[in-house]
Amino acid sequence: MKGNHDKRSRVLRPGPWATVTLTGLAVFGATAAMPTTLQHASTETVAAVQTVPQQRAAPRQAAPQDQVRAQAEVLKEFKPQAKAKPSAKTEPRKQAAEPKSDARSKVIARARTWHPHTGRRVPYSQTSTHDGYRTDCSGYVSMALGLPKPGTNTVGLTSSRYTERVEMSELKKGDLVMDALGSNTTRHVVIFEKWADKAHSSYWAYEQRGRYGTDHRTLDYGLSSDDEYKAYRPTSLK
Repeated sequence: MKGNHDKRSRVLRPGPWATVTLTGLAVFGATAAMPTTLQHASTETVAAVQTVPQQRAAPRQAAPQDQVRAQAEVLKEFKPQAKAKPSAKTEPRKQAAEPKSDARSKVIARARTWHPHTGRRVPYSQTSTHDGYRTDCSGYVSMALGLPKPGTNTVGLTSSRYTERVEMSELKKGDLVMDALGSNTTRHVVIFEKWADKAHSSYWAYEQRGRYGTDHRTLDYGLSSDDEYKAYRPTSLK
């Protein structure tokens, strides 16, 4: 009699390949069950890792003629504007040195202030003064030259401090013609203004002459070869 222990229930055990198949199906089911957002994130992450950035191509160098042309265009565009020339109103004036001709004219102008050859002329005197200057010939010349008051005498005017000798033919406006020899009654000095004629036979001069006063007349002192009058140029007019 066959016992019941011979009729054991048979349980089916999966083989090795069946196990692998079932495991794969389980994983596929789990992946399919994942949210769509996570699946996309995983896909982008993998793509980012696998993507190799492409190197940028080196910029093409311009040809030499293109570089020159480009530089010329830049210089033309940014060319500095020319400085505007200052107007005559804003431009500072430069003070020029006084020309000698103006200094000579001032000597003559001062000589005229004593009103030569008029009724208002200053009378001659070796002791009296006018505006601080002696009213003799050397005092008058000292005033016209702007020398210190009361003025030096005729001999003093011949010193190198005040004048230097020149030729009579070199006389110019404001120069002196002077006789410094003899006594105070014979010495005399006059102020040359201009030649009276083309032949230079006489000249116009200003003087303070005895027994008359301030005068303006033509003279010929110093023009003869044996004359004691000589020509002198004031150092202030050199």
